[in-house]
Amino acid sequence: MFLTIDEKSSKPKYKQIVDSIIAKISDGSLKIGEKIPSINELSEDCYLSRDTVEKAYRQLKEKKVVVSVKGKGYYTAKTELISKVNIFFLINKLSSYKMRLYNSFVNSMGVNAHINLFIYHYDKSLFLNLINKHIGGYDYYIVMSHFKDDNRRYVESDDAIIKAIKKIPTNKLVLLDNLFPQIKGDYINIYQDFKLDIYDSLNKGVDKLAKYKKIILVYPTHSEYPYPKDIIIGFKRFCIEHFFNFEVIDEIYKDMDFDTPECFIVIDEMDLVFLVKQTREKELTIGKDIGIISYNETPLKDLLGITVMCTDFKQMGKITAEMILQNKKGKLQNNFTFTDRNSL
Repeated sequence: MFLTIDEKSSKPKYKQIVDSIIAKISDGSLKIGEKIPSINELSEDCYLSRDTVEKAYRQLKEKKVVVSVKGKGYYTAKTELISKVNIFFLINKLSSYKMRLYNSFVNSMGVNAHINLFIYHYDKSLFLNLINKHIGGYDYYIVMSHFKDDNRRYVESDDAIIKAIKKIPTNKLVLLDNLFPQIKGDYINIYQDFKLDIYDSLNKGVDKLAKYKKIILVYPTHSEYPYPKDIIIGFKRFCIEHFFNFEVIDEIYKDMDFDTPECFIVIDEMDLVFLVKQTREKELTIGKDIGIISYNETPLKDLLGITVMCTDFKQMGKITAEMILQNKKGKLQNNFTFTDRNSL
């Protein structure tokens, strides 16, 4: 017989069918593209109601384990190891710190997961297409929501994005980086508080910042990968509360006029490169004439002694994996670190 149904099992019969077919594909008994019995055939052979078999086949189709071909029947379609937890992982960009998150998640999940990584490069249409294309085919959907409008300004979400995310069942949904009060129900949400994170980090360095005439936030307004505006709000709050002279500029300009000592908070990597280059050309001392605080940790910044503020991406990946493995739901703010080095 194609499969065996245990009449004494407490497991529903439709679930026994689903698990049996998945097991047969995993152990090679069923090959990819092989035809399986029709609903009527399986119903008669196993003395099952047609509704039971239909429910099982419907679930297999939703998981994209089988496909139906009109006029021909049902065929196996899944090529991955479907006995594992299948995870759809959608991020906004490929960067060293996002890969730190991804690698931490993969390592923490171990051998029991099959993970497909997708990147949408802040492109809303690509984001929507990827979700619509893969809905129903995975056990979990890990999603980051960061976009840009036609003027390259940062956008967290809009009605179309929220509508697409709502298509994902909450028991399968994992949202990273941002909070989404529009999404109701129990799901996993590991978020950053962009406003509070920079405020708290600068408070940790307030004594060293006191020696500078001005604190300048370099916030890219037309970057290929824009950043949340809450960073500006948190920065201004800190400066106003501590009576610091401050300014927000959109880039490090060529031949900048420095009024030393000044401290720069730099978000974009290229702005950091241009700033360090100009300090060397003008023979200014970093940490004395020019202070530098950079967003997001990299090995090179560690090597150069650049002070950084950064969310703990490794922790974010680890916690996400732990919540999936332990079947936990909830909203957690991710740890944000301030690493003081020689550049402040």
